[in-house]
Amino acid sequence: MSVFAKASASRSVRTLVTGVALIGVSALLLTGCSNGAATAPSESAAPAAGSADFKTVEAGDRNLSLKIGTILPQSGGLAFLGPPEEAGVQLAVQDVKDANLGIDIEAILRDSGDTTTDTATVSVTDLLSQDVSAIIGAASSGVTKTVIDQITGAGVVEFSPANTSLDFTNYADKGLYWRTAPSDLLQGEVLGNQIADDGVSTLGLIVLNDSYGTGLAKVLTETFESSGGKVVATSLFNEGDSNFAAQISEVTAQNPDAIALITFDQSKIIVPALVGSGYPGGKLYFVDGNLKDYKADFAAGLITGSKGTLPGLDVGTLGNFTERLLKIDPTLTDYSYAAESYDAVILIALAAYAANDTSGQSIADYLRQVSGGTGDGTKVTDFKSGAEALAKGEQINYDGFSGPITFDKNGDPTEATIGIYEYKADNTYTRIN
Repeated sequence: MSVFAKASASRSVRTLVTGVALIGVSALLLTGCSNGAATAPSESAAPAAGSADFKTVEAGDRNLSLKIGTILPQSGGLAFLGPPEEAGVQLAVQDVKDANLGIDIEAILRDSGDTTTDTATVSVTDLLSQDVSAIIGAASSGVTKTVIDQITGAGVVEFSPANTSLDFTNYADKGLYWRTAPSDLLQGEVLGNQIADDGVSTLGLIVLNDSYGTGLAKVLTETFESSGGKVVATSLFNEGDSNFAAQISEVTAQNPDAIALITFDQSKIIVPALVGSGYPGGKLYFVDGNLKDYKADFAAGLITGSKGTLPGLDVGTLGNFTERLLKIDPTLTDYSYAAESYDAVILIALAAYAANDTSGQSIADYLRQVSGGTGDGTKVTDFKSGAEALAKGEQINYDGFSGPITFDKNGDPTEATIGIYEYKADNTYTRIN
């Protein structure tokens, strides 16, 4: 089945059938099909070969050395995202090496911390001193804001697998900032519509006061209220806060039908306190910053029935991808943004291969093209087949484990999948749409 919905002034989408969408300027086309693909005409459609954005690919063998760094959260409020993201990076590096097609790749893993520290700045300084061509990260939009100028100012690509803030779409990044995660324009709409479809009339929000939290809360509020609901309370807190009694009191005083938590790991404190105050644990909504396995954190049954959203395909549909990640890191329990991290590395390597050069600017010049954003090309789903096609001088269109990837001129993906998940009695979550 398919649903075609013209966007309103707020670009709200009322009905989402599969959670798969192509983001266009004037319209969104949602297509339900077996492979989760989505296609639609758009005012920002990719230019044809021969346009100013299309670059030729030199045929022939390569002899390249590519060094990348990561600033992913080994500590701080998003530390639970670090292991799957780093595993995704390491698996991609392994696959590029195993292809043995003339590109030697090395990854240097560093911590991003969160916005309460200057860990990211220290890590970036270290990585730049080692002459990396690209840096994967940060996961937090707030952290990226502290280092994006440092990275792009050095002529290095910054490629985030998890930044969703709307602020980066038109950021003055010299064309060097890219991401495989969709902006929160889409996640906010999906979650807002889901909450409305669940019959919720009044909603409370507890929100991290940074570009990620307030941006997502804005879209969620607009979408939910355009569906006839009312956000009756929005309470903000700052990164580093450890007591949320004031926020909980402010929101529960309005007796909302449901509460959405737009937080990072602070949810481990907020949720038990919220339920302890008498609020039903099954009436909560989570987002990508806090949708995680809480089996070791909460009493059994604490949040049974609560729901949340997360960009990306269900890892259960990705063949042996999860099994291969576990060989990298056997301790993994969450897989959030692992696929997006994997695809970031593969896209960088393919862009370097297409350019036959590993400088940051050359990689940036070809990233959109290898994603299929500058015209039709040979569809590839792994580094080896992509590099083999490029060695023949062909144009390629890479789609990876995170789903279809086609970059627009701002470095944003024009296609995205937002999954809807529900918590079970053991405080783990499963995809329901």
